[in-house]
Amino acid sequence: MIDINLIRTNPDLVKENIKKKFQDQKLPLVDEAASLDSKIRALKQEGDNLRASRNTLSSQIGMLMKEKKLEEANAIKAKVLKNNERISEIETEEQELSAQLRKIMLTIPNLIDASVPIGKDDSENVEVARFGEANVPEYEIPYHADILENLSGADFESARRTSGTGFYYLIGDIARLHSAILAYARDFMINHGFTYCIPPFMIRSSVVTGVMSFDEMENMMYKIEGEDLYLIGTSEHSMIGRFKDTTLKENSLPQCLTSYSPCFRKEIGAHGIEERGVYRVHQFEKQEMIVVCKPEESMEWYEKMWRLSVELFRSMDIPVRQLECCSGDLADLKVKSCDIEAWSPRQKKYFEVCSCSNLGDAQARRLGIKYKTDKGLLLAHTLNNTVVAPPRMLIAFLENNYNEDGSIRIPKALQPYMGGKTVITKN
Repeated sequence: MIDINLIRTNPDLVKENIKKKFQDQKLPLVDEAASLDSKIRALKQEGDNLRASRNTLSSQIGMLMKEKKLEEANAIKAKVLKNNERISEIETEEQELSAQLRKIMLTIPNLIDASVPIGKDDSENVEVARFGEANVPEYEIPYHADILENLSGADFESARRTSGTGFYYLIGDIARLHSAILAYARDFMINHGFTYCIPPFMIRSSVVTGVMSFDEMENMMYKIEGEDLYLIGTSEHSMIGRFKDTTLKENSLPQCLTSYSPCFRKEIGAHGIEERGVYRVHQFEKQEMIVVCKPEESMEWYEKMWRLSVELFRSMDIPVRQLECCSGDLADLKVKSCDIEAWSPRQKKYFEVCSCSNLGDAQARRLGIKYKTDKGLLLAHTLNNTVVAPPRMLIAFLENNYNEDGSIRIPKALQPYMGGKTVITKN
């Protein structure tokens, strides 16, 4: 959510930002917000004037009563009563208009960073750098679901019976590998100075609307029937929500956290759910990284965070590239974002495994996350990035460590988490 002062002082900048995001249908919202804000401020001024008048008149009533001028006192009492009625009307109208304004402000996209490339959608994202050699072996690499089933490591048919499409059972060494990757990622982040957390897996609607846009919420979140609770789509939601309505000490920043959670997603949209496999599913587990910091430090942390993803994947012998997200591919709260994509030797292309985002003060403004300085209270900046989401990351791991005989190599970094195993073979 942007600062209302931008609407007041530079509405053209806000409109230009909307155009850069190719959301021209939202342009009228800027003028609507300006109009509502003007009405609210006028009501506030009228209310303040009436309260001041009420205080003055009330003091006069006391004096007149002492002087036994009852008729004059009663006349002023009538004026005070009338003022109170109008003040009540103003407060009701102000609340209604403020709710309308907040809804609009939650819909107007955040200002993107000047470095973000301009483009309509993800097809216009820009490759920045590659890390590791993207090799294609001479032998054929099967589809990841076939690799899993050939190793007796997954059962999709049973999952369809118990839960439907978009679910899976992981079994044996593959299930152990899944847990090993999460444990390794956890320790990797701890060794880089992040504090490990396990957050709530359900959050209230006030947190949901604080961390994401309405469109994202509708397409992602599962609502708990009859309760004000949603299943999280990523632990970023509850981790940022942890700081809701808090004032942090300046010397406590940055807050660098890494969190584990299961994640639940509807996955409504163009991509849909795969009939077979673990690329896009309703339920998965994930290790996330979160940073809450001062505004002047957020871009530096953005660079550090995506580079940590690169380092982690390269330690498991997986080639990756960094892809800068263009303006049209940025979610409304994001200032800047990039994807880390892993190499798929089977498909001979890269696919997304991590997404690193700087949200500026958008989430902090929605949730009231501030820090105290000598100059007063300031809004913090928030950032998030995927460490690993094993179902999708598992695909990259299997393909890049696949042997011709169907076995899977275990990179050195993961071997201690696999009980010393160096290879996974069919049981």
